[in-house]
Amino acid sequence: MLKTGTQLGPYTIVSLLGSGGMGEVYRACDTRLSRDVAIKVLPAAMAKDGERLRRFEQEAKATGMLNHPNILAVFDFGLYEDAPYIVSELLEGQSLRELLRNGRPPVRKAVDYAIQIAHGLAAAHEKGIVHRDLKPENIFTSKDGRVKILDFGIAKLSKPDVPDEETRFYDSNVNTMAGAVMGTPGYMSPEQIRGKAADPRSDIFAFGAILYEMLSGKRAFDGASLTDINAAILRDDPPEISQTDPTIPHGLEHIVRHCLEKNAEERFHSARDLAFALQGLSVASGTQSRVAQGPRVQFSRWKLPLYTALAAVIALICGIWLGKHLGYTQPHAFQQLTFRRGTIHFARFTPDGNTVIYGAKLNGEDLAIFTSRPGSLESRSLEIPKADILSISSTENMAILLPDEGNTLAEVPLSGGAPRRRESNIQFADWSPDGAGLAVVRDAGVKNQLEFPIGKVLYSTAGYVTNPRFSADGKLIAFIDHPSHRD
Repeated sequence: MLKTGTQLGPYTIVSLLGSGGMGEVYRACDTRLSRDVAIKVLPAAMAKDGERLRRFEQEAKATGMLNHPNILAVFDFGLYEDAPYIVSELLEGQSLRELLRNGRPPVRKAVDYAIQIAHGLAAAHEKGIVHRDLKPENIFTSKDGRVKILDFGIAKLSKPDVPDEETRFYDSNVNTMAGAVMGTPGYMSPEQIRGKAADPRSDIFAFGAILYEMLSGKRAFDGASLTDINAAILRDDPPEISQTDPTIPHGLEHIVRHCLEKNAEERFHSARDLAFALQGLSVASGTQSRVAQGPRVQFSRWKLPLYTALAAVIALICGIWLGKHLGYTQPHAFQQLTFRRGTIHFARFTPDGNTVIYGAKLNGEDLAIFTSRPGSLESRSLEIPKADILSISSTENMAILLPDEGNTLAEVPLSGGAPRRRESNIQFADWSPDGAGLAVVRDAGVKNQLEFPIGKVLYSTAGYVTNPRFSADGKLIAFIDHPSHRD
């Protein structure tokens, strides 16, 4: 154990934070930047193993490549008396395991944690890094509600040509059993138990076990021995979460089940898809706001009685008519879907009405297309750079605009794919109700014109046309005519 005041390069040891089979963790001071950091030192016995030392260094560097708010930030790597150490950010809070010992969190908080974990996994997977030992002990919840995934690359990743069955782990704090195939009992995927190669879907299985535990307060797979636990993972499905809490949304339980499929091919194929599915759940409460009040009209004092009497008569007539013909209608309620700074351009509902696709410039970044659902905590990029959404067809095709390519109109399936470019000089577009054609607005010399089908001019103006919309039966097209460019 290192003593207080020990110097590891520019880092001064302050105190021991904890220890386990994979190392000792210290609080230290970075004398160069005058900041507190955490330092994890690999035990001397393990550091003497040349292969482990090489792997530790390689994987520490890989972890340092990850720059994501939901992954522990690694600042530095070094050697102290032949023992490698990793310098990382110092976290204030507790592990998810410690949190769960005090009872399961509220559903809304569990989903929030899950979304953050999924985003962190997605960032790692996109860099080719698979955690392979995801568990509540390796997830940290900070005091400000931020979730951090810990222990990426600390002897828990292998080169692709190293078989999983050659890797053994020990962790006295979290009951990782000696001699077991890499991972922790109760969170390993079926393929890991069988000694097969792990991929991102293995992390998704572990994620499902963690989410199950957060929602139910019980481990998804448990038993009296390692054999019993592994047998449960290979053979059994965990009890329905609704047995513990009937208020758990059915859609949330479906996501957990999807993560815990025995066959990796039947799970979510990416953590990003998983995060998107979680964001689509309307589990957040209290997010709706009342209809915004319009500006108050000011009347001069002498006109107020006249306006009051007139308003009373109109209100009486309208009230009688509405009561007879329409009945009472609840006021609309609006819900905020975006929470980042920027400018929203166009927004469209998907055919099922459950998702909003919108184009925006957010946080100072380039124009891009995003997707969000009511009740979700954040939006997801559709990975279509420098594009805006114009319309979505009943057949789930998007009409998008590429401003940097001469306002080129392109089509992209809602399910994903490369844009298929069609026309240039387009400002607006709307799909016909059957999804077979597009009405477009484009510049043609000094004129601005509405076309449908594309190439057939329906209206032309020296001003400009905006926002064409088909009627439900497809027989009419409404649009806004601006007689002059100063309109």
